[in-house]
Amino acid sequence: MAYDKPLPQATPETQEFWDGLKRHELRIQQCNDCNQFYFYPRPFCPNPGCRSENVEWQTVSGKAKLHTYVISHRGFGPWAGDVPYVIAVVELDEGPRMMSNIINIEPTPENLPADLPLEIVYDDVTEEVTLAKFQPVQG
Repeated sequence: MAYDKPLPQATPETQEFWDGLKRHELRIQQCNDCNQFYFYPRPFCPNPGCRSENVEWQTVSGKAKLHTYVISHRGFGPWAGDVPYVIAVVELDEGPRMMSNIINIEPTPENLPADLPLEIVYDDVTEEVTLAKFQPVQG
């Protein structure tokens, strides 16, 4: 079945993130001056005491923990048939937080405790686009 939901559009700042996902690599940026990892992509360090433009892309572990979430019970448009689903903020082991979906789990509050260990799942939704989703660590 063809993917029928909106697709992200890469920008010059985010292209490496999307290219990395296509290769099944989670790529985020790191400042070479203060060593802070950060997400969302931008051409300078967001650390208020740094703001360096000496940044580069790094492949990170794809390990995370659940920071916060909401279970959507009312879908609309192309998501109407997907309910319930989990929209979450995950905290990567490297520090930054990112929004994603939690999959491969029954979406109930009992199954989604704070700090639940997670791992990335690369969802190849089209030949051109891969999405980063997360699931509870297996085993």
